[in-house]
Amino acid sequence: MAGLLAACSSSGGVGGASGASTSGIVTDGGYYRNAKVCVDANANGRCDAGEASTMTDANGAFTVGSRGALVAEIGTSSKRIDPVTGAEAAVTQPLVFRAPADANGVLSAISTQLVALAAANGGDMAAARAALAARLGVSEARLMADPVKLADPKDRATLQRESAQSLQRIAEAVAEAGRNGDIPRALRNRFALDPIKTVVIIYAENRAFDNLYGLFPGANGVPGVNPSSTGAEPQKDFDGAVLPALPPAWGGMTAAGQPVVVTQAQTVGMPNRMYRIDDPAGFFNTGAMLTHQSITRDLTHRFYVNQMQINGGRNDKFAAYSDVGGLSMGYLDGSHMKLWQLARQFTLADNFFMGAFGGSYLNHQYLVCACVPTYPNADADNSPAKGLVTAVDVDGNGNFLRLTPAASSPASVLNGPPVFKHDSTLTPKDASGMFHAVNTMQPPYQPSSNAPAASDSRKLFADPSKATTLPPQTQATIGDLLSAKGLGWAWYGGAWASTTAIATGDRAFRNTAAAQAAPSPNFQFHHQPFNYYARFDPVAHPGERAAHLKDFDADFLKDMAAGTLPAVSFYKPQGNLNQHPGYANVSDGDAHIAGLVARLQASPQWKNMLIVVTYDENGGFYDHATVPRGDRWGPGTRIPAIVISPFARKGFVDKTQYDTASTLRFITHRWSLPPLPGLVERDNALLKNGGRPMGDLTGALDFGA
Repeated sequence: MAGLLAACSSSGGVGGASGASTSGIVTDGGYYRNAKVCVDANANGRCDAGEASTMTDANGAFTVGSRGALVAEIGTSSKRIDPVTGAEAAVTQPLVFRAPADANGVLSAISTQLVALAAANGGDMAAARAALAARLGVSEARLMADPVKLADPKDRATLQRESAQSLQRIAEAVAEAGRNGDIPRALRNRFALDPIKTVVIIYAENRAFDNLYGLFPGANGVPGVNPSSTGAEPQKDFDGAVLPALPPAWGGMTAAGQPVVVTQAQTVGMPNRMYRIDDPAGFFNTGAMLTHQSITRDLTHRFYVNQMQINGGRNDKFAAYSDVGGLSMGYLDGSHMKLWQLARQFTLADNFFMGAFGGSYLNHQYLVCACVPTYPNADADNSPAKGLVTAVDVDGNGNFLRLTPAASSPASVLNGPPVFKHDSTLTPKDASGMFHAVNTMQPPYQPSSNAPAASDSRKLFADPSKATTLPPQTQATIGDLLSAKGLGWAWYGGAWASTTAIATGDRAFRNTAAAQAAPSPNFQFHHQPFNYYARFDPVAHPGERAAHLKDFDADFLKDMAAGTLPAVSFYKPQGNLNQHPGYANVSDGDAHIAGLVARLQASPQWKNMLIVVTYDENGGFYDHATVPRGDRWGPGTRIPAIVISPFARKGFVDKTQYDTASTLRFITHRWSLPPLPGLVERDNALLKNGGRPMGDLTGALDFGA
């Protein structure tokens, strides 16, 4: 290793411009062997014929026989050398590093950012350098240093972390430029993010991508119907045999109280393929007309069930492992939606996956922390959750195979839905001795579905003796990182204030005739993820709670109108407006969310705003897109996401691979925050499994020529 460092510091070392030549290093905290380095005479971010060029040596060092702005082309034949161990690793995606003429011979991910920032501000490199140094919290001189050789461990860690977070954006920019030829613009769109000062994430409910956007032009949609779609395997029975027909929609297609009813008997014999729920000719062979105002049955959408439906990426057991059988294969013509029109006007992401397997509770947690809640010592004799550990079958290495079937489970799904021995809320204990809460549990603070204990005179807590009350969580969230940086943020919940008032006051009001006669917001307690965290304990931290957990009507609308929304806002619509099957229709949520977007577009902050409209999870509906293999928590099935901004690409279908936490990646990159551990874990797992890291939504942006 000493030889490697000595070689890097020879030949003029880092920062060696001598006479008519330039010497230096290609690095991101590691060194790149066999990368092509050139003087970028025409400023196009490429090494063209006639430009002075050379190749980096075994230690990533170079000397090129000219001076000026530099480019390093790092192809898949290059190798990345670890500066500590000397081990080399393959480069899996082509990269391009750029550096200004005064870069001291260092070509890096940091220097690439500088060039992109200067391009965005009219070419003022001094201003770009000052802005990036301020954002990272390092001196300007440090930006152009080899981070490996920095003596200050804090600066070294900061620059290496920023470099690591930049590589996937650079790879995506190079891939995009391979299609349109404009590397400088592609890089600028991924790094010059300062114009975006306000991020609003609107989180709807329980829809797979194919279920709403399967007919969208240019999107990878319903197989055999949308010309842009990829193929799909037919649905299979428990034993892997292809089903001759879809199983019935157990219990019928429609929720109770609907003006049009489709019974279970009317769904027998549906062909083994996707079908349109709102077929204008009538549903299947019934003639019944279902619309976007119809409320279908709710579908099972649970942690282990989702994995069994995905079935290793084949997506061929959705109908088998569902409590509503064939209903899982239905889709709607989403072109009737106002959100569809926004997707056509701005950017629709058609390769966006739910962050975690399973349901709403877990994906709300993943949205804010890229993590999974823990429940220590759940198997202790005095633990109220002792009976909530799920029964699973595993292979010889302890890897999940399936939920343990019950003795009463049918041999074929054509005879009835599956029955499991014990599909509950907690995972079995892992190697570290920890249990994880993967299906719905209740927050420890009010409002919670679990009432306060009789001894709680203040009525601020959920009864901790209830099995489903989750202990307060302490993992880091995106809120913690934003607050540490001095940035404002808030979670705005629909009906938060009124539900909190009832929960901490007269809970009995819920059961009165007046409450039942009033329009119900159908508030979902497990849709409020920050209410699970010790930082928002109503007694220990009332100030934090008041500052960050807010109401939609009382707070969001006021802040929006005044132009005082914080840097990051999460908005969760109340139940009847979130499009969740079983208790909400598509039409009402569509009108509400599209109307809110229109109001945001008319707000004072719109000119610097990024809005992401997405869904927590698929709700049990089938989607045909192959799910990337990640870590033990996800990603799960593909879901819709729309990126709306003055800087969003117009009329664009973004095929970059994203998941729920791509919103966190964007926030992290925009404000140079340290990455949450779960983001690193996910990307490392994707790479280990032969995939690529998740994007950060910058592929949907264009900051102009």
